[in-house]
Amino acid sequence: MSSNDTSAITCRNLWQVFGTDAQTALSGALSRSGNDPQSAARELREGGLIPAVQDASFEVGRGELFVIMGLSGSGKSTLVRCISQLLPGTGGEILIDGENVVTASKKRLTELRRSKLGMVFQHFGLFPHMTVAENVAYPLRVKGFRKAERLARAQEVISLVGLEGREHSFPRQLSGGQRQRVGIARSLAVNPDIWFLDEPFSALDPLIRRQLQDEFLNIQATLKKSIVFITHDITEALKLADRIAIMRDGKIVQIGTPTEIVLHPVDDYVREFSKDVAKGQHARVASIMGDSDARVGADDPQLTTSMTLDVALAHCMELYEPVPVRDSAGAVVGTVNPSDLAAALQVEET
Repeated sequence: MSSNDTSAITCRNLWQVFGTDAQTALSGALSRSGNDPQSAARELREGGLIPAVQDASFEVGRGELFVIMGLSGSGKSTLVRCISQLLPGTGGEILIDGENVVTASKKRLTELRRSKLGMVFQHFGLFPHMTVAENVAYPLRVKGFRKAERLARAQEVISLVGLEGREHSFPRQLSGGQRQRVGIARSLAVNPDIWFLDEPFSALDPLIRRQLQDEFLNIQATLKKSIVFITHDITEALKLADRIAIMRDGKIVQIGTPTEIVLHPVDDYVREFSKDVAKGQHARVASIMGDSDARVGADDPQLTTSMTLDVALAHCMELYEPVPVRDSAGAVVGTVNPSDLAAALQVEET
């Protein structure tokens, strides 16, 4: 991302410092350090302050699914709260569609949250006395929509998240996964341009979590929102992201595509995240492709740049004939096709 014309969100040198008179302390630390973030953060810590987000700079493109991940305490949730202005930053700029929200009035921020920004958090925050339809329609009620209009819109997004038939149920009658779907539908009711999701699936069972990830990708393929998604799970990040920012101790240490994060970690911290990742399931052929001077022959396996390495390997191995398999005594007991070996190691792509 390089231009505000193509960016839904732009963060420039964003800081969030907790402690007494943090803004003054940050300004002084940056001045004394010659604007060196590492030195300034060290001085702030020595003064008893907490630099929870340090000099964060990045852009989120329109329609991009941008994942911020890190361990607990890395600053990822603090960062997304700063971007959405639920938590005012201590220093730096935050542009939403080119508008600097750091200097926006409370009235303007309220307008943005009601019309442009959608938010989903780990804890659903549903109204227990309202039905699914009433919960989903609530943001439209706040905006002054008439009942018929807001219920019609609620029905659209209820269908989008797969909750048809549960419109009149109360939250207590729903599973955890269903309640999270209600939270997602409620955030979509106002049709936001930009969507913030802070660990929305982390409290769910693994099977339900994978199902919701799949549904989330389907929703994004339909709506093409600009999304900032927070997670501590590298598998989730790799599955969902167009790009990933990895945070450590308040700093962004690497931003890259899933392939770049897996194949080219910048340091041991990032490498540790991805060490157990099956690289063939995430890296693409384009990342290891050579020059385009190869001749196409009879054994062309029809590879494409977007194929994962696992899928590409399976295509290549389809060119080979079945080979014999022997028992412990050396006798041939069957055959196996090399492509079946590759396919057995693959996880079905979504």
